[in-house]
Amino acid sequence: MSGARPGEVALGFEPGAEPEAGLCFIGRIRSDWRAGDCPRNMRQARERGGGNARIELDAPYRAGLCGLAPDQWIWLLAWFGAKRRDLIVQAPAHADGPRGTFALRSPVRPNPVTMQLVRIVSLDMDTGVLKIDATDAFDGTPVLDIKPWLPGIDRPEGAGPQ
Repeated sequence: MSGARPGEVALGFEPGAEPEAGLCFIGRIRSDWRAGDCPRNMRQARERGGGNARIELDAPYRAGLCGLAPDQWIWLLAWFGAKRRDLIVQAPAHADGPRGTFALRSPVRPNPVTMQLVRIVSLDMDTGVLKIDATDAFDGTPVLDIKPWLPGIDRPEGAGPQ
């Protein structure tokens, strides 16, 4: 495939052409970010003001917000489906050489799922809109799931503060 960097390795097949599981999108991420004007990661997104980030859940899924609250941290899983899916070794510009896809946070992967740890700023159960502190996703990115961040589970024992 064109645009490959030295050291990159493609799978030789398109992972998306062989679906083994069904997914449904439960809503969309809304943000100010567009192609050509989007932070590369959550740190940059927060440094740039968060992008007016929010999640808009589709009506059938809104009851699933019960129990969430402002100031709570959540894991946001979304679908970066427009990215390449065939690179298994990548040569990121920030690294000293090629690395396996599973050693990177790049959205270029066999299943282009992104995982973001975000803080709920406000929540409207009726409209299904959660304002969040930031996102590095383009406006309209499909949401796959939301899970609460739980300190006793999501921070391994012995892990220091970040």
